[in-house]
Amino acid sequence: MHDMVIRGGKVYDGTGADPVMADVAIDGDRIAVVGVVEQRGREEIDATGKIVTPGFVDIHTHFDGQVTWDPLLAPSSYHGVTTIVTGNCGVGFAPCKPEQRNWLIGLMEGVEDIPGTALHEGIQWDWETFPEYLDVLEKKPLALDVGTQIPHGAVRTYVMGQRGAEHAAATAEEISSMAEIVGTAIRSGALGFSTSRTEKHKDSSGVLTPTITAHEDELLAIARAVGATGTGVLQGISDFYNFDAEFELFKNMARESGRPISLTVEQQDARPEWWTQLLDGVTAAQAEGIRMYGQVPPRATGVLQGLTATLNPFFLYEVYQEIAALPLEEKVAVMRTPEFRTRLLNSNIIEFDQPLLNEILYSHEKLFRLREPVNYEPDPKDSFTQMAAAQGLTPQELIYDALLEKDGRALLYLPLFNYENGNLDHVKTMLDHPYTFSGLGDAGAHCGALCDASFPTSLIQHWGKDRTRGPKIPLQKLIKMQTSETAQQLGLMDRGVLKPGYKADINIIDYEALRPCEPEVVYDLPANGRRLMQKAVGYEATLIAGKVAFRHGESTGQLNGKLLRGSQPAPV
Repeated sequence: MHDMVIRGGKVYDGTGADPVMADVAIDGDRIAVVGVVEQRGREEIDATGKIVTPGFVDIHTHFDGQVTWDPLLAPSSYHGVTTIVTGNCGVGFAPCKPEQRNWLIGLMEGVEDIPGTALHEGIQWDWETFPEYLDVLEKKPLALDVGTQIPHGAVRTYVMGQRGAEHAAATAEEISSMAEIVGTAIRSGALGFSTSRTEKHKDSSGVLTPTITAHEDELLAIARAVGATGTGVLQGISDFYNFDAEFELFKNMARESGRPISLTVEQQDARPEWWTQLLDGVTAAQAEGIRMYGQVPPRATGVLQGLTATLNPFFLYEVYQEIAALPLEEKVAVMRTPEFRTRLLNSNIIEFDQPLLNEILYSHEKLFRLREPVNYEPDPKDSFTQMAAAQGLTPQELIYDALLEKDGRALLYLPLFNYENGNLDHVKTMLDHPYTFSGLGDAGAHCGALCDASFPTSLIQHWGKDRTRGPKIPLQKLIKMQTSETAQQLGLMDRGVLKPGYKADINIIDYEALRPCEPEVVYDLPANGRRLMQKAVGYEATLIAGKVAFRHGESTGQLNGKLLRGSQPAPV
């Protein structure tokens, strides 16, 4: 008998091939047969009317701290994800000297909006070096497979101390030490190295990320150290203000290391064309044989706002500051009084010279109610600006009332990036590009502002079946984009494909029912830390290493995940 047989599903094998009606047999943690399976299984799952896909490989998460205390790694586990990769954007928790722990937590809190109190409470610092961090993770119970990258911010401050945090130029000796640490991390099992060069990334005190001004000699030495291992990838994010020089820097990192590099690609209204320039540069580099890729989102990067979130449209109103620190129930009670409503709507705004913050708080023409079923491609006519104009009101009046819905727990949705035209046409262009792959969900991060961990669900649900405001994308292509493509990008050649010999990480999905649920704020991090949580409907079962780890997104108690040490070979 086989250990498991999944019967009668429509199998999308992850290669982009057309689906076939087939059974899938599993022995141990590997796929044994895809086709007609005569033998019985010790356990069988009826997948009639369902689709069967490889488990999703999410290459852009920030579970670096959470993985040390939470084996389930929600919200990713609600969205068919079976492999996650941490250490993106140059931030993480190893290497780290004891006296640098508070600073690294502050960097992660500022860059990724993860409550510092939760990190202080949850992380048990049983490591200093990156190899020691891997040893700790290897002993942790895990429901998902976890891969890591070594972050530039941690490496720089580990070697340079306060000088590194304060953007000093590294000496030749310090550069050599950084390169050695990164090379050792890759040989110990890190999947890659990441760095950040964007002004959006600041620590909790407002200081720019330590890597933003790192000189080319530092980055190229590290890249060459990765290349010397013969494995590993590079990942980066930048503002590309000086496009030619900045792109050439990343291009040289890929060229001199011989390793692939992926760069964050997002459309920003303030610089509406730079993303096309970036993709054109990637295409030109590929023509030269340099492996550069764009890492792109499957929908808008969406900021959630509300009285329970980090931000709301009245956040900088002077009168709102009178109640900002109150518990939610008290805050709502005050806001429901006509007197306070009048005062707030006529209040002055505290001026902040932060264009991105102002864009988030005051782009009412891009601000929408978020309701079931969740709509991530809303029509501009449903924005607060256009609805208010139709009713003869101000946007602020409608927003005020909307914030008080659900007893103050309502969330509003602002598609910040990738929504210049009021639709997702730019995103489709990104997804269709020959040298991009899907990512940027930031699962585990932005706990009070974003909940893009549901990107894997949106990719196949919205683009495959539910989009009404433009063309769709074939489902077999979408599944490939977050299974074999993402796995192979990281050198994980043993997964992402439903064929004999591959790892039995599998989703069984009621595709017609598939949709993300409305996000909600919960307080389940250590120290009662806040985070946004989002579930999904339609995931009948998720198998990891041949065992059912989740049914309808909920854990079965099966902790069959493990730490991934380095690239994984393809089946023979």
